[in-house]
Amino acid sequence: MGNWIINHGLSSFILVVWMSINIFLFLWFYFFYDLGDQFFYTRHILGSALAWARAPAAVLNFNCLLILLPVCRNLLSLIRGSFMCCGRTMRKQLDKNISFHKLVAYMIGLMTAVHTIAHLLNVEWYYNSRLGEYDDLSTALSSLDDSGNSTFLNPIRSTTTTPTLLVFTSIAGITGVIITLSLILMITSSMEVIRRSYFEVFWFTHHLFIVFFAGLVIHGAGRIVRSQTTTDPPHNTTFCKDRTDDWGMIPECPIPQFAGGFPQTWMWVIGPMVLYVCERLLRFVRYMQSVKYRKIVIRPSKVLELQLVKNGFKMDVGQYVFLNCPAISQLEWHPFTMTSAPEEDFFSVHIRSVGDWTQKLISIVEQLPEGAEGPKMGVDGPFGTASEDVFDYEVAMLVGAGIGVTPFASILKSIWYKFKDSNPKLRTRKIYFYWLCRETHAFEWFADLLQVLEREMEERGMGDFLTYKLYLTGWDQSHATHVMVHADEDTDVVTGLKQKTNYGRPNWDKEFEQVRKENPTSVVGTFLCGPAVLATVLSKKCVKYTDVDPRKTKFYFNKENF
Repeated sequence: MGNWIINHGLSSFILVVWMSINIFLFLWFYFFYDLGDQFFYTRHILGSALAWARAPAAVLNFNCLLILLPVCRNLLSLIRGSFMCCGRTMRKQLDKNISFHKLVAYMIGLMTAVHTIAHLLNVEWYYNSRLGEYDDLSTALSSLDDSGNSTFLNPIRSTTTTPTLLVFTSIAGITGVIITLSLILMITSSMEVIRRSYFEVFWFTHHLFIVFFAGLVIHGAGRIVRSQTTTDPPHNTTFCKDRTDDWGMIPECPIPQFAGGFPQTWMWVIGPMVLYVCERLLRFVRYMQSVKYRKIVIRPSKVLELQLVKNGFKMDVGQYVFLNCPAISQLEWHPFTMTSAPEEDFFSVHIRSVGDWTQKLISIVEQLPEGAEGPKMGVDGPFGTASEDVFDYEVAMLVGAGIGVTPFASILKSIWYKFKDSNPKLRTRKIYFYWLCRETHAFEWFADLLQVLEREMEERGMGDFLTYKLYLTGWDQSHATHVMVHADEDTDVVTGLKQKTNYGRPNWDKEFEQVRKENPTSVVGTFLCGPAVLATVLSKKCVKYTDVDPRKTKFYFNKENF
């Protein structure tokens, strides 16, 4: 339990606070509508469905306030980069922005379903009351109109107005349909299988959030749910509810009057909407800034390396940028981790062919004449990630899977520059680097960088500073035979490094035990850029091998999220 608290305590506390606020809002508004005297007559027609419709609406307002904040990436980068007064553990929560965004979206989906079902029941009961299918009080309340000194309670003003007609002709009804359809499309297109295989579908469908928020702001203007207002003399519901024939005839029972509640959703969402608009404006400004190519390289396995130059561009290790290529799509932006170091006068990205957009970009570059400038490129960023904090730890474990090595290439390059310049601010004294690849060609992306680092560390007598292990998780018989033939050579046949390539997957228990043994009193930062399955494994190992005793080894897990 102590290990779990060290690694996940703050995250769990934030989730508990968020859930507590949701529960509080639901219960508060449920009892407000279920017990409030001003809703006595409304409840007589609708029953508990009134409270079941309004309580989720309050929770929806709160979560719609939150849903845009985790995707305001410039705001998050500003918080983690400029306000360093927040501790490392607090900054780590910012790296879970997409997970929190999804969690809030699920809550919005759940509350929308409850809200919609309850209101569909409400419309049906309003209609039946209008037809006089219930008691005399329900019929009398449904017969009130706006003439004279009375105001209506039942939004169905005529027996010819069916529930379906009300839904598709009223402001609340039509906006509710639009909001619900938009939400269904956004959530379903966000599924992993669609997002990875049909990114364009996810990208364009997700921008229905504009329609969603527009409908959300307008939705309450219909004022379908109405409460009793104070009259002079006051209408005594306890005395008058059984005397509908006396309404307006005796002083104790003036005709009851009703009014819809003032729309409040816009007050919840206006702040985040303004922040997000500023976010998109900043993205547009960055898009208009000129980006020049320094170098274009097609690496093995169709990996494209772009070295770019942009005036005023400053980065930190492990950060990422969004790229837009108008020749492919004016609207699509895709995230890529930078592989260059802050000390270099350019920034670079490695792009693997994994989808339509990347395939088209690589195809365009391959068709360029010798020495020609690449296609116009828009760059938004840089944005902060967990890897920014790598130099805040005494010891770092870097785990990359395939192209997930990119943030660590930036870190390793920066280390090389820091040693070259004898940077006294370098706090890190030991790095363990693990790279898992399915094919041998992938190692060629950064094998030259590892060779330079290997040679540099040996020349400085610091061979123990960097421990790296490469794992090949896929091979065939011909490759195995080739390795056996050259097994006695000093360098690895795959990478050319002195460190031989391992075959299969790491034994993480053995690796964590070794790191803990070699660093008995250190704080170890474990960083992963790779699949969720591996993240689950490493997260559990960090918990397992962390010691509650502050004098002993502690492991903190960090994962790249885009």
